[in-house]
Amino acid sequence: MIKKIFFVFTLIFITTSILLPQENPVFISDENNLENTNIIENTEETTEKLDIKESIISLLRNTAFGGFFPKSEEDIEKDRIKEEKSIQEKYEIKLHDIQIKKVPLWQNLIMIFVGLVLIYLAIAKGFEPLLLIPIGMGGILANIPVANIAAIPVVQVINNIPVTLSAGGFLGQVYTFGIEAGLFPLFIFMGVGAMTDFGPLIANPKTALLGAAAQIGIFGTLLGAMLLSAYVPVITFTLRDAASIGIIGGADGPTAIFTASKLSPSLLGAIAVAAYSYMALVPIIQPPIMKLLTTEEERKIVMKQLRPVSKREKIIFPLTVIILIALLLPDAAPLIGALMFGNLIRESGVTERLSKTAQNEFINIVTILLGLSVGSKLAAEKFLRFETIGILVLGLVAFSMGTAGGVLLAKLMNLFSKEKINPLIGAAGVSAVPMAARVANKVGQESNPQNFLLMHAMGPNVSGVIGSAVAAGVLLAILG
Repeated sequence: MIKKIFFVFTLIFITTSILLPQENPVFISDENNLENTNIIENTEETTEKLDIKESIISLLRNTAFGGFFPKSEEDIEKDRIKEEKSIQEKYEIKLHDIQIKKVPLWQNLIMIFVGLVLIYLAIAKGFEPLLLIPIGMGGILANIPVANIAAIPVVQVINNIPVTLSAGGFLGQVYTFGIEAGLFPLFIFMGVGAMTDFGPLIANPKTALLGAAAQIGIFGTLLGAMLLSAYVPVITFTLRDAASIGIIGGADGPTAIFTASKLSPSLLGAIAVAAYSYMALVPIIQPPIMKLLTTEEERKIVMKQLRPVSKREKIIFPLTVIILIALLLPDAAPLIGALMFGNLIRESGVTERLSKTAQNEFINIVTILLGLSVGSKLAAEKFLRFETIGILVLGLVAFSMGTAGGVLLAKLMNLFSKEKINPLIGAAGVSAVPMAARVANKVGQESNPQNFLLMHAMGPNVSGVIGSAVAAGVLLAILG
């Protein structure tokens, strides 16, 4: 049944993408004579090449030790041009959102059907219902003709005073406040931190390597997106687009949204839907990969019980991580900082009210608004394109690579370790918490009913959350 649903789902995308005209909008220059630019297909940006040396230097400059790598006048001029170009791109995206042309009614109906499919999967199959229901409803509301529910606010500065020309639709207002400003993913991370126990990771630190290995899907998919763009004429992904798509491999919805909102706002809807859809499909996607890469004997490996972790260790951990991130990768500090703050109010023992609020009311409210605002980007003119097919395919590849990376590293570690690791827990390195850990435990018990891997799998699982945020920080430092 599930295979049939997704076959139909994919067939709809392929059919509509072929039928839709793949023309790109061209905008009229404004009063400042801004150059006409194609925001969907930019030849110069598509053909750009990543200079490894410059990327490393850029990454080092975005640390607390950046003073050791002073910029030359040429570098300063390049940064100025890059900043102007970034402002131009943001302007064009805003202009595109404001000047959206009406699409044929049948396209709106297709996207409304897509929203209904997401809601069906959430209700009937239990696939991430807390997010797929709001996203599906947001997509339905965004495609109601004439209503303009997803229209963004329009503000013009006159004599240095911002004047609101149009308040926009309510979903557009929520999107501008929460997604464009980058607040909702950070709020979600606060709640996730308050619900997360880092004890298994602290008790067995080497499992952090499994969480790191699972991030191979991010960088592998980045390369895959660029290759797809190079060899498939109807798909054009820039390097920034490829980086945003790659984050899907971390199976971390908030991080994917945060990164896409910074690097590729025009692809946000497709990236968010792909990220959360594959997170919901963890129990379906991961087991075949896990079984393919492990033997029956490996799946039966029993790991010894974890040592108790003291309260002091649990308090020191988030503070240490924040300090290290602030020094080594400030671009990841917003995500990691929010995560660790949430964890600190959980573990401190003196802020129980704050912890309970973050775990319940706060994250529930933000989840509703996040889902609706992400769904508002599922407008037909943005979603029904060849690029959407590419994102869905690459997202699946990224997720599969991340799962395989964790399992294979665990097998490699067993070659040099006296205490054997059950390779299944490596699959939990993707940061779908705690679903990936539960899947690892379930697959392990199929081979050995007396094998309990849940707490062991939580180590790489929570390290995967940190790993995906760090990977996003690296990409933002280089490309942002």
